[in-house]
Amino acid sequence: MWHLYQFPLCPFSRKVRLALSEKGVAYETKRLDPWNAEEAFYSLNPAGRTPVLYDPERKRSLVDSQAICEYFEETVDKAPLILGNAGSRAEIRRLVALVDEVFFADVTAPLLDEKMKKRIILRTSPDAGVLRNAMRLAHDHLDYIDWLIDNRRWLAGSQLSLADFAAAAQISVADYLEGIDWDGHDAAHGWYRVMKSRPSFRPLLAERMEGIPAPRHYADVNA
Repeated sequence: MWHLYQFPLCPFSRKVRLALSEKGVAYETKRLDPWNAEEAFYSLNPAGRTPVLYDPERKRSLVDSQAICEYFEETVDKAPLILGNAGSRAEIRRLVALVDEVFFADVTAPLLDEKMKKRIILRTSPDAGVLRNAMRLAHDHLDYIDWLIDNRRWLAGSQLSLADFAAAAQISVADYLEGIDWDGHDAAHGWYRVMKSRPSFRPLLAERMEGIPAPRHYADVNA
């Protein structure tokens, strides 16, 4: 069985977990905090980042969330997540890159730095200005998701795709860290509630990060 090295608030690990669950790939999670990793982990990924998927029987490591998702797109026929014609697949990959790179840099990464890293690693107080800016940028991203859902059934088009799971993974971490204000974003909020209600999302909603309690609404699929 595959071993997925991850920690609860890693959005890229969440993306992989959602994709693997949707495709019916069995895996076992292995808790790994990159800031406290042992030397053995660096033999699996010299960059020292999660997620890493490792097959102990075949001694095979897969590194990087998109590379992992693409690997299973190519090797598992069930529940294709990068689907459609060439144009449709390009649009899915564009949106995945947008949320993995821009949403993460604008919203998820600052929230993780201020509300996780400073709290449990550095033992310092968060910067209120950084948090306000992250929430302001989150509104901009949610505006775009509103537009996508107003004009499409799913983010990338008429079918559920990896773009939806990549975006939901980032938003779920930001939501855990109380960095999402849904006011004025009914379309995006409705889409996210649908994503939260999928069986693949249940393990994520049940998981908690020690020392950082989830807000009351976090696991409520209707909230």
